[in-house]
Amino acid sequence: MAPVAQTLIHETADNARAGAMGKTKSGKALKIRSYPKFDSLEEERLYRKQHLAAAYRVFAERGFDEGVAGHISVRDPLLPDHFWLNPLSKHFSQISVSDLILVDEDGDVVIGDEPINAAAFAIHSEIHKARPDVHAACHAHSVYGKAFSVFGRELDMITQDSLRFYKNHAVYGQFGGVVLDREEGRRIAECLGDGKAIILQNHGLLTVGETVDAAAFWFLSLDKTCHAQLLVDAAANGSGHKKTFIPEEEARFSYEQVGTPAKGWLGFQPYYDDILAKTNGSFLK
Repeated sequence: MAPVAQTLIHETADNARAGAMGKTKSGKALKIRSYPKFDSLEEERLYRKQHLAAAYRVFAERGFDEGVAGHISVRDPLLPDHFWLNPLSKHFSQISVSDLILVDEDGDVVIGDEPINAAAFAIHSEIHKARPDVHAACHAHSVYGKAFSVFGRELDMITQDSLRFYKNHAVYGQFGGVVLDREEGRRIAECLGDGKAIILQNHGLLTVGETVDAAAFWFLSLDKTCHAQLLVDAAANGSGHKKTFIPEEEARFSYEQVGTPAKGWLGFQPYYDDILAKTNGSFLK
C-alpha cells in the first residue's frame, strides 16, 4: 500500500476516534446536538408543539396520510395527564402549531375548537397512562407498515437499521376493527410493554418515545425496515438464497449505538431542519 494511502487511513481512524470523544483532532470541542434545556415548562410546551407540527408535515411528505386516519400525540409538560393531537379532518401537510388540540385524560377538548380522532384517544390515552416515560406516540397507516402487519410477525434482525428494534418491539396479533374502545387501547398498551414499537395485526404501526422527535423517527425507520423486510422475503422466496441473520451479540451491541432515546431524537433533527427550510417555518404559526 502506498504511504499516502496509509496516512489517509490512519488519519481517518484518528479522526473517527476523536469524533467519538466529542472533540476534533486538535482538541476543539465539537457541536453535538442534544435535547434542549428550558427555563420554563411554557417554553418546553411550545417546543413540543412545534416538533409535533413538524412531525405531521414530515409524515405527509412520506405519504403516511390516509383520510382522517393516523395521529401523533405528545404529552403536555404543564399538564402531564393531557396531550396534544391533530384536529380530526385537517390534512397532515396543513397542520401548524395553532391547529393542535389539547385533550384531557377523558378525551375532552381543553384547548381547540375541533374534534379529535376517537381511535387516537382510545389508543394513545391508554399508552400514555401505562407508560409515564412515554411523552409521544405515532400511529399511521403507512403502506409498508400495514403490508407487513398482515403477517402478524416480528421483524427479522437482518439489517443494521432493524437493530433499532432489537428486542424492543411487539406484535399485537389480533384485529378488532376500528379501535374505539378504551379496553382495546389498554390491551395494545399491555402488549407494547416497555418497547418502542408495536406492529398492529392487519392495521399498521405504532411507535412511542420520550420525545415526539424520537417517536417520529422510530416510525420513519420502522416503516422503511418493514419495506426492506418485504423486499428480502420476496427475493428469498423460491430463489434458493438464505437470509443471513445478525448474531445476537452484534445485535445487542449495535442496539446501544442506534436504538437509544437520544439517537432517536437526533435521528429526527435532519427531517425537522428539512421541513423547516421547505416550508419557511409555516408550521410554527
